[in-house]
Amino acid sequence: MPPRPPPPSHIVAEYAKSDRSSCKKCAKAIVKKALRVGIVSRDARGFDMTKWHHLDCFPVGAATVCSAEAIKGFEALQISDQEALKKSLVRCDDSMGNGEVHKGDDDDDEENELKERDAKKAKDAKLPPKWKAFNTIIYLEQDDGLQNSNKIAAFDFDGTLAKTSVKRVGADAWSLMYPSVPDKLQCLYNDGYKLVIFTNESNIERWKKKRQVAVDSKIGRLNNFIKQVKVPMQVFIACGLGESSVQAADAFRKPKPGMWHIMEKQFNSGISIDMDQSFYVGDAAGRPNDHSDADIKFAQAVGLKFYVPEEYFVA
Repeated sequence: MPPRPPPPSHIVAEYAKSDRSSCKKCAKAIVKKALRVGIVSRDARGFDMTKWHHLDCFPVGAATVCSAEAIKGFEALQISDQEALKKSLVRCDDSMGNGEVHKGDDDDDEENELKERDAKKAKDAKLPPKWKAFNTIIYLEQDDGLQNSNKIAAFDFDGTLAKTSVKRVGADAWSLMYPSVPDKLQCLYNDGYKLVIFTNESNIERWKKKRQVAVDSKIGRLNNFIKQVKVPMQVFIACGLGESSVQAADAFRKPKPGMWHIMEKQFNSGISIDMDQSFYVGDAAGRPNDHSDADIKFAQAVGLKFYVPEEYFVA
């Protein structure tokens, strides 16, 4: 039996308990009670190992985190340090730019591991024009005619906008979930909403030997859907895996709010979102026959009004 893979690295923030720790990047001491930020990873023996940094030395992108609030220990920090940590994460958002991660000058082990992990995600999978990758996300950054807005109409894809089956693969293996979908989306677009799809697709990670098939199938369906409804949309696909006995849940996979935070901070021209007018529609609402509760929990994590698809498209 092959060895179990280690869980992904995560970030922790706290005040140094003594003067004994030193910064992984600059090698200088981190003084007692100073804010320090650590990358926690699992070593070969199964023990957690933390590599501490001064906040200004922390390597952007060294571990996956969707927001400062998701960092362990964040709530225990003083407000001024919470704000400083949030500003530090803005560097991560800015580094995405046009879909590329700027490498910087830090060559420590954590950053090298990140590069390998990002490369592995898209290994043997070529993305079509306009589609890009960042961390464990594949996204359609700017569909023609897409309008950034303070009003967001967000949707799940499978089982919400499109009828699909796990038994069928291919760009054409789908149909509209409801006849009213095109008209509903067009009305939202005409009313000034920005339309965004947030969808999980773990097969892109699971099908290691058929990753191109999984990518072509998912992106092909989304491209064909957008072409049929004739409404510009932004799309985020979370390719990472959910929580299991050997790994933590990917920070961008619903119900985690990572995809929303990326869209909000990096892909909406800095426009503040009106949460009272924005909403999310998804079929995974935790009902007896639902496959999960990921969609309703995603909406709750973000703070969005939530609708199930039959409520929104049929009522």
